[in-house]
Amino acid sequence: MRYKLTLEFDGTHFFGWQVQRKTGERTVQGVLETALSKLPSMTPTVWAAGRTDRGVHALAMVAHCDGDGRFVPEKLQRALNAHLPPDVRVLAIEQVASDFHAQYDCHFRQYVYQMRLVRGEMTGTALERHFALHLHQTLDITAMQTAAPLFMGKHDFAALATQETRGTQREVFLSRLEQEGRELRYHVAATGFLRNMVRAMVGTLLLVGEGKVAPERVLEILNSKDRAQAGMNVPPHGLYFVKASYVKARY
Repeated sequence: MRYKLTLEFDGTHFFGWQVQRKTGERTVQGVLETALSKLPSMTPTVWAAGRTDRGVHALAMVAHCDGDGRFVPEKLQRALNAHLPPDVRVLAIEQVASDFHAQYDCHFRQYVYQMRLVRGEMTGTALERHFALHLHQTLDITAMQTAAPLFMGKHDFAALATQETRGTQREVFLSRLEQEGRELRYHVAATGFLRNMVRAMVGTLLLVGEGKVAPERVLEILNSKDRAQAGMNVPPHGLYFVKASYVKARY
């Protein structure tokens, strides 16, 4: 029997999703497979829709695993949560077709990057320091909102890639910056992402907000394929995996 898992995790103390069998760092996949290994009817292998980097969180990561059918989904959810550390929770489990694959069947992945404008704020935010990027500079939010949609479409995203060994062509379906008071949220969805791609997108938008790059130059930066022209990779703690969709996206 194949099970589809929906997970949330706090990535603060994880070395990303993918298990590190040679070096042994703590990973989300690693703790999940350890939990599965304690359930005799389950195969201790799990596949995810995406491989998050070190420090990145997830609100609804999709994964799949296999078992002999002894567990109904509700019982498996309780058993896994009982064996998992508190920074990983199984939100839901459902039985799916035996050929379902969390990674290869996924049509697009969606992330959000959370920021907070703290310039002029007297107190700061103690509870959010590990979960949102604090911005102390003055920013032109309108310019950033103008630039964000320019990432949409099919592009070569080599200018936003970090130590990437795969092909760099991707299709972005959603790229939008929202503001609510002091909170900024950058929403992005694509067929797939290069390593640190979203963090570089946010870094580039911050250059626009600081007036160092004109909004319309985003396409020039992409066309250049030159990593040095784009913004720096912002820290990972503001990034959240939001959604894995198994229905084709529409603009």
